[in-house]
Amino acid sequence: MQPFNEQKSSSPSPLVVKILSKVPCERDLQGEALAQAVLNLSRLFTTARATLAPGYLDDPAHAAAYRAYFLPVNLSKVQVLLDELPRDNVAGEAGRPMTVLDLGCGPGTGSLALLDWLWYRNPERAKSLSVLAADSSPGPLQETKKLWDAYCQEVGIASTGLRCLGGNLEHPHKGDLGKQIAKGGPYDLIIMANCLNELFVTAFDPPAERAAVVGQLLPFLAPHGTIMIVEPALRQTARALHQVRNHLLKQGRCTVYSPCLHEGACPALDHPDDWCHEERPWQASPAIAAIDQKVGFIKDALKFSYLLLRTDGRTIVPRSPQTFRVVSELRELKGDTRAWLCNELGRLEIGRLDRAASATNAALEVCHRGAIIQLDGVRRKEGSTLERIPAEGTVEIIRSA
Repeated sequence: MQPFNEQKSSSPSPLVVKILSKVPCERDLQGEALAQAVLNLSRLFTTARATLAPGYLDDPAHAAAYRAYFLPVNLSKVQVLLDELPRDNVAGEAGRPMTVLDLGCGPGTGSLALLDWLWYRNPERAKSLSVLAADSSPGPLQETKKLWDAYCQEVGIASTGLRCLGGNLEHPHKGDLGKQIAKGGPYDLIIMANCLNELFVTAFDPPAERAAVVGQLLPFLAPHGTIMIVEPALRQTARALHQVRNHLLKQGRCTVYSPCLHEGACPALDHPDDWCHEERPWQASPAIAAIDQKVGFIKDALKFSYLLLRTDGRTIVPRSPQTFRVVSELRELKGDTRAWLCNELGRLEIGRLDRAASATNAALEVCHRGAIIQLDGVRRKEGSTLERIPAEGTVEIIRSA
C-alpha cells in the first residue's frame, strides 16, 4: 500500500528555485564538491549531531550545502504547515500588515517560505509583510537579506519588510534582541524552524530550558497568532519536542492547534522507542535529484516533527474520543490492515480484517500518517490491546494531512 495515497506532493515554487540558483553563494560549490558538502552536513544533522558546532552555517561550505539542498526541503515543510493554519492567521487584522518573528532564522528559510507562500495566494498581503528575522550567527543573517531582496526584486515589490537582527537565542528576552522582539509585536506568526533542538544542548534539562524560551514568546503573540515549531524527525529531536510540549501544556500557557488532538501528556513518551513525526510527499527539483543521485539519498518525502501552538484555544478540528490522528503508516498483514492512532485516549492500535471490509469502513484503506479520522463502532476483545473495526464500523476521514 502506498504511504501517501491521494496526497498531493509539494515542491518549491519556480520562483524559489530561480532565486536559489540566481543568488551567488560565498563559496560556489558544484558537482562532486557540492555533493560531498551535502553529505558532510547531513552527517552532522543525523549520526554526528554531537559534533554539530554552534554557528556551523558561518562555514562557507556548510552554507553552500544548506542553500542547495536543505533550504528548499525545509522551506517546503514550513509551507505545508502554513497550509494547515486557519485562514485568519494569515489574514490578520484589517489595515495592519502581517507581523512575523522568524527566530533562529538561519539563511531565512521560514521568512522566504512565508513570502513565497503569500505571493502565490495573496500578493497584496505579501507586499505589506513585516518580518523580524533573528539569528545568533552573522553569516546566515546576511544570506537571509540576500535571498529576501532577490525575491522581492524578482516579483517587483519593496524589500523593506524585513529586519535582520543578531542576538542570543537561548536568552532572547535579554539585550537588544529582547527589546526588538517586544517592540515588534504582537506577532501573527512566530517561526522556529529547526533551531529549538540546537539550543541548550549541554543544559541539565534541555527540554525545560527550551520550553522556557517558547513560554517567553507567548505573550508577544497576537490573539489569533500561532507559534510554529518545526524540528527534525529523528527520534532524539522529536522526543525532546514532545517533552517541550508537555512542559508548556502543564503550565497552561498555551494549547496545541496541531498536530495533537488533546492537551494530555504525550503518549509517545511512554515507551523509549516511540516518537511522533510527519511524512508528507514531496517532489524534488532537478538540482536536488541530481545531488541525491550522487550521494545515494532519496528525497521523496518531507519528514519532520512539529507543533502549532496558540493561546486562544483554537484547534485544527473539534475534539472528541472518536476523533484520532493517524501516527503511523498503514501496515498490511496477512488478511489484516493495521495502524496506530492517537488522541486523548492515548496511542491506540486499530485493525480491520479483510473479511470485515465494507462500504462504511473503506476509508481506512486510504488513510495515511497525519490524517485525522473519526471512528465509530470499534471493538476490543477482552485481554487484547488491539481495537477491531467490524464490518458495521465506520471510518471517516475528517482532514487529510
